[in-house]
Amino acid sequence: MKLNCQYKIIVLLVLFVGQFSIAQVKKNESIGTETVNVVKPYSPTISDAFKVKENPSLDDSGNQPKEVIKYSILSVPVASTFTPSKGKAEGVEKAKKERLFNNYATLGVGNYSTLNAELFVNQDLGNNDYVAGMFRHHSSQGGIKDLELNDEFYDTAINIGYGQNNRDNNWNVDLGYQNQIYNWYGLPSDFGSTIPDQRYALVNSINPDHSYNTIWLGGNAEFTESIFSDLAAKFTRFSDSYSSSENRFYVKPTFTVDVMDQAIKTNVIVDHVSGSFENNYLHDNIEPIKYSLTNVGIEPSFVINENDWTLELGAGIFYSGDSENSGNRFYFYPKVNASYKLVGDLMIFYTGVNGGLKQNSYADFVTENPFLSPTLNMRPSSTQYNVFAGLKGKLANNVNYNVTGSYLNEKSKALFKANDYTEVITNEDYAFGNSFGVVYENIRTLRFYAELKADFSQNVTFGINGTFNSYNTDNAVEAWNLPSMKLSSTLDVNITKQWYAGLNVFYVGERKDMQSNMALTTDPQVITLKSYFDANAHLGYKFSERLTFFLKLNNIGNQAYEKWLNYPVQGFQVLGGANYKFDF
Repeated sequence: MKLNCQYKIIVLLVLFVGQFSIAQVKKNESIGTETVNVVKPYSPTISDAFKVKENPSLDDSGNQPKEVIKYSILSVPVASTFTPSKGKAEGVEKAKKERLFNNYATLGVGNYSTLNAELFVNQDLGNNDYVAGMFRHHSSQGGIKDLELNDEFYDTAINIGYGQNNRDNNWNVDLGYQNQIYNWYGLPSDFGSTIPDQRYALVNSINPDHSYNTIWLGGNAEFTESIFSDLAAKFTRFSDSYSSSENRFYVKPTFTVDVMDQAIKTNVIVDHVSGSFENNYLHDNIEPIKYSLTNVGIEPSFVINENDWTLELGAGIFYSGDSENSGNRFYFYPKVNASYKLVGDLMIFYTGVNGGLKQNSYADFVTENPFLSPTLNMRPSSTQYNVFAGLKGKLANNVNYNVTGSYLNEKSKALFKANDYTEVITNEDYAFGNSFGVVYENIRTLRFYAELKADFSQNVTFGINGTFNSYNTDNAVEAWNLPSMKLSSTLDVNITKQWYAGLNVFYVGERKDMQSNMALTTDPQVITLKSYFDANAHLGYKFSERLTFFLKLNNIGNQAYEKWLNYPVQGFQVLGGANYKFDF
């Protein structure tokens, strides 16, 4: 038995050692490398899902049962001193609406014995019709320093009107009368140099007073459901104290016609003026100087809007007839305007070319220059073309700008020029170098205009603009009394609810004129009128919604500048008064 056990132990040892040796040999062997070629790419698939048909049985006999939890709430009162307030809606405070009145009266007085009065009344007669009337008066007793002739003036006008505002149309008519009195007070600085001994008597013999009278009847109408959209008509009778007279009739209907889904707007213009002057300037005529001019024109146009573009295309055709001189002509004018929004309302480019025929009249000339001699030559003026381009828009929400450059070609443009004179006691009172005539010149003008307006707030507004002109005439003459530069600026401020103020300043550049004493043998010389600067201010106090007091200061610099040759203006002027609004 002992032998068998020993043999068994020896055999087991031999087997264990042999197995261990074989394992060590295999461990040191290298498995090598082998290339595997994939014949078919791997395409994974998802097998169909299936529901397990049998539910597993759970043996929860060993689980502990859940503990039943019982709970209760113990309420304890707590004292509180908080009391919520009632809710209140927050409202926007509305400004008190300013009451509007139908009528007002203004009265102001100042130095130079100045009187300024206005009265406007308006009364509704029914639901649609009304009647209105207005009276205006502005006068001064004169008093300009170093003048030898009377310089007072009066300007009085009154007109009444009647109108209706209906659903389909609005129309009104008005009748008016105006009386103006002026004096030819502007004697040349060297007047009387050829007759020094008789100068005093000659000046005392001059009566510079002259007057103008105007009567007019006119009306306007607007239609919403008619081929005619607007109609304007006016008749004017104008005369002076030297037996001059003028009649003018003007009518302008406007109608709109749709052609191929395009609205074509057409203006038809008929403008007739006729009159006479008792004498010519040299006072050597036998018959009165008569004139009769008729302009008839048609101006069709239509507007195209495409995205940011706006284009107006049109033209004007006019016929001008001169019955007294047998001069008849046709005129053709372009009317093309375009605008493009480069940056919305911030920058808009606009350009165009326009033209037109202007009917000149004695009444219009007097409105611009009341010191004319009643010896004028009348003819129409033609703007052959006005080519312009510019930019306008906003620099900010409350700042607007406009910049324009233009080139005008004008034929027979009316210019005011001082009359030549003699120092003869038998002359008319306007023939001593103290009046102006009208001359016609062909002028080409290069013009630049710039404007800036700003509303800094509801209480402060500001504006400034300037015009710069360069003139070129056909003849070797100047563009008489046309300034090369004009600048203007305004400022208006509401200081409080009751107080307000404003300031206006302007600058006018040099102008050219020419005048000669025909008794002298020297050649006439061009005279340069100096540029001038003027500043005006006003201050107001609203005592109530009806009553307002005001104070106006004009020519604050007290400059005796000449707007026209030999005609200095009044110096520093003060005008104070009140305005009262009321209803019947």
